[in-house]
Amino acid sequence: MYEIKYHPLLEEDLKQLNNFVRLEVFKKLKKIQQSPELGLPLGNKNNMNFTGLKKVYVAKKQVRIVYEIINDILVVHIIAIGKREDMEVYKQAEQRR
Repeated sequence: MYEIKYHPLLEEDLKQLNNFVRLEVFKKLKKIQQSPELGLPLGNKNNMNFTGLKKVYVAKKQVRIVYEIINDILVVHIIAIGKREDMEVYKQAEQRR
């Protein structure tokens, strides 16, 4: 099983979500921990290069979890959690990467 590491600003992302969505996020994080390949590859989005990152959807595709897999040390690094509106979650991921 992989270890989950969180970006230091992830707490701010979680505070912006309601309790129901937050619970959904934590359930999905458990699944990612057991099967990191679960996510879809990101590639390029609006001239932002996310090669090597993955995304999974939560709350009927309203929220995304962006993460990277570091296989050599069995770590999943969660970079950003948020809504896609105005590419918000992807902009955060780009800044935090």
